[in-house]
Amino acid sequence: MSIRLVIADDHPVVRDGLRGMLAGQTEFEIVGEAATGAEAVALVARERPDVVLMDLRMPTMDGVAATGSIAAAHPGTHVLVLTTYDTDADILRAVEAGATGYLLKDTPRHDLFAAVRAAARGETVLAPAVAARLVGHVRAPAEEVLTARELEVLALVAEGCTNAEAARRLYISEATVKTHLLHIFGKLGVDDRTAAVTRAMERGLLRLPPSRR
Repeated sequence: MSIRLVIADDHPVVRDGLRGMLAGQTEFEIVGEAATGAEAVALVARERPDVVLMDLRMPTMDGVAATGSIAAAHPGTHVLVLTTYDTDADILRAVEAGATGYLLKDTPRHDLFAAVRAAARGETVLAPAVAARLVGHVRAPAEEVLTARELEVLALVAEGCTNAEAARRLYISEATVKTHLLHIFGKLGVDDRTAAVTRAMERGLLRLPPSRR
């Protein structure tokens, strides 16, 4: 099945470039483009895409506000931020608003394609540079381990749960799960779910579920 996409960016050249790249992959279907956050919200309501590629700085409504609206109204649509801004504040605001992932616009095309596929599955996706910033921002001292809640989230990830499934089982929001994952990535010094599970197992913080041994 194809992955239905919306591109939200206020620069026509950027939208053209993304459309050209993505349209070359038969699994991706561009169902609309937006030049403002408000347009993106309206477009998602009409088209119900699987993934939105969302710029952060746009007129009328910025990408963070648009992400929050989409995440609240359409949990089946995953927002993948694609921006030039990599400050800690921008990253955390976007993820707390409900973004599934955060990439920079210099991301190589094959990494972008892989990130879109992962986002469509509801997986958290971080650009390496973004992960590195988060490591510096939230990494705990060497002797500090993951919190009990972080271990619960990571255990569910190890079982193969999506963010949405983990949220349901822990009775928390999907955005909270994503925030926990960001802190887990930072503390373990990794940038994806698989590496986090592997690193936690190496440190003796987590055991692989019997069904996956």
